[in-house]
Amino acid sequence: MKVSDFDYFLPEEKIAQFPSQKRDHSRLMVLNRKTQAIEHKLFYQITEYFKPGDLLVLNNTKVIPASIIGKKESGSAVIDVLLIKQIGASVWECLVKPGKRLKEGARIIFGDGKLTGKVIKKTESGGQIIEFDGDLFDFVKTHGKIPLPPYIKKMSNDPSAVLGTSKCQMTNEKGKASLFERYQTVYAKKEGASAAPTAGLHFTPELLGKIKQKGVNIAYVTLHTGLATFKPVYAENVHEHKMYEEKYEIPPETVKAIKEAKRIIAVGTTTVRTLETLALQLLNAASGFSGETDLFIYPGFKFKIVDAMITNFHFPRSTLLMLVSAFAGKEFIQNAYKEALNSGYRFFSFGDAMLII
Repeated sequence: MKVSDFDYFLPEEKIAQFPSQKRDHSRLMVLNRKTQAIEHKLFYQITEYFKPGDLLVLNNTKVIPASIIGKKESGSAVIDVLLIKQIGASVWECLVKPGKRLKEGARIIFGDGKLTGKVIKKTESGGQIIEFDGDLFDFVKTHGKIPLPPYIKKMSNDPSAVLGTSKCQMTNEKGKASLFERYQTVYAKKEGASAAPTAGLHFTPELLGKIKQKGVNIAYVTLHTGLATFKPVYAENVHEHKMYEEKYEIPPETVKAIKEAKRIIAVGTTTVRTLETLALQLLNAASGFSGETDLFIYPGFKFKIVDAMITNFHFPRSTLLMLVSAFAGKEFIQNAYKEALNSGYRFFSFGDAMLII
């Protein structure tokens, strides 16, 4: 199986630069795996597809302003640091630009010097392990920037769109909203992600309330979205790609709800990977429901927990596209993407959604 089998041409103008004015007014494409039918809806109409006894599972990770800027101690080179994963009390795995300028032992000075970082070692995935000295979280809250994906160019190039959490504002033709809030799900709770679980961005408290009124239970998992979500696939053979590990947690009440549910609907690929990791744990009689997962799902994978999925439209050649292809069938997904492109759907983080049943 080749990575090129999951390629498609995406015009740049199809990439959403702003979220929809209202979260639940984005478009929704509904795919029926059994009938191979495709329907076009608005996201708030998703309630039509829920039934009593369903379980909706959400990833409640919360994005932190994980992008910070410092200077190399020896010299004045500006260093961009993206916090990816916490691996110790003051130690983080990071993506650093320009990373080649920093050797092991190099120090980075942030702000007025009250926070510093020391490169401990470099990782196989191209990151760097940095040990921080000082109040990292205070610096992040004050000076950190939201790590928007690089394809959101309009917002990334607007200085007012990448300020700290208290001043960060986004402007579009229809008004203003807090960018930090719009790049979080309304149920975000546990801090630690460097990227949003974007399938959940379409939900509002009101919509979740309507879903509950239909007799649907709602449960949560946590997977701190990191490098695995946006790391490119460099291998041409799908089987040669190695997923990056991400931290997850599944509380006991969610496990109980899963066992009692008639149908399990996962919101986002991160939730899918977390739930299917749980299935592997149970099969292997592992204890506890937290840890790190590097589960790579591609066509041929046998799903054991997830019955339906809500997701956005994904990058060509990405592991996310491979996951949805495994769930719905590669040919069906290819046809759906062609229809989405022809019908004016908006792609990626701030784009439209897909429900696969």
